[in-house]
Amino acid sequence: MTLFLYVVTVAIWGTTWLAIYYQLGNVDVVVSVFYRFGLATAIMIPLVMLLKKGRIGSRQDQLFFVAQGVCLFSLNFICFYYATRYIPSGLVSVIFCLATLYNAINGRIFFKIRVESYVWLASLFGVVGLALLMAPEIHLDDSWLTTIQGCGLAALGTLFFSFGNMISVRHGKAGITPLQSNMWAMMYGTLLLLVICLVRGVPFAWGTGAEYTFSLFYLALFGSVIGFTAYLSLVSRVGPGTAAYTTVLFPVVALSLSALYEGYNWTHSSSAGLLLILLGNYLMINKGQWALRLAKAKA
Repeated sequence: MTLFLYVVTVAIWGTTWLAIYYQLGNVDVVVSVFYRFGLATAIMIPLVMLLKKGRIGSRQDQLFFVAQGVCLFSLNFICFYYATRYIPSGLVSVIFCLATLYNAINGRIFFKIRVESYVWLASLFGVVGLALLMAPEIHLDDSWLTTIQGCGLAALGTLFFSFGNMISVRHGKAGITPLQSNMWAMMYGTLLLLVICLVRGVPFAWGTGAEYTFSLFYLALFGSVIGFTAYLSLVSRVGPGTAAYTTVLFPVVALSLSALYEGYNWTHSSSAGLLLILLGNYLMINKGQWALRLAKAKA
């Protein structure tokens, strides 16, 4: 089941970055995010009720649901959508891989989870691999300030995402399932997005073209309902540090789609980066068992 959740998460979230790109245009960013999670909430509530998984929880639980909605289903995606206006969606997905490091550090801060040496080693392989993978796509020119803004927003969105992961760990310890927490958190996140839209006075326009509508429904159903449920289930099973390493493969999926539909060309640098990412992925999934076996063999 762990492997299945891992594959589903990578496959779905690896494709959502391209879908986010199609959400940009004449519709305000916050409005598009509101549409996404409003639709996802409309799907999630009857689904949870049908499965009889609904749970109101205590007042403290509800406060954590609000916090999860802020971190996972509103502010983080506002950052990601705006970042995609400044830098390519593939680069945003690369920066999102910081979740691996964020989760390891936050897990230590909030839950005293020991950061094993293999986590740091795998993260190092992942970061270096991603740098090599994206190096041919990054050029220093007069738009460097815009690039910094985009990278900063993507990093901030990833930090919000990591905080949401910590809240999900708390839910797991309290016996709250991802379906239950997602329903409440998405609802609160949607309400926050609605308030932001109303305060800003932006029009609730609809995007022109089939790409906007199709990508919106894809992001709501697959990217939000199915993707988040699979990912948070993975967090509950293997912990935030190991689960977050799924994010390292997202750029591989995104760039593979780019090669098919946008003419992306693989280089020696990007190929070497891919190999490092896969190696780091192997280390994280196997929880460093290879290193333990090597140490025992030397002993």
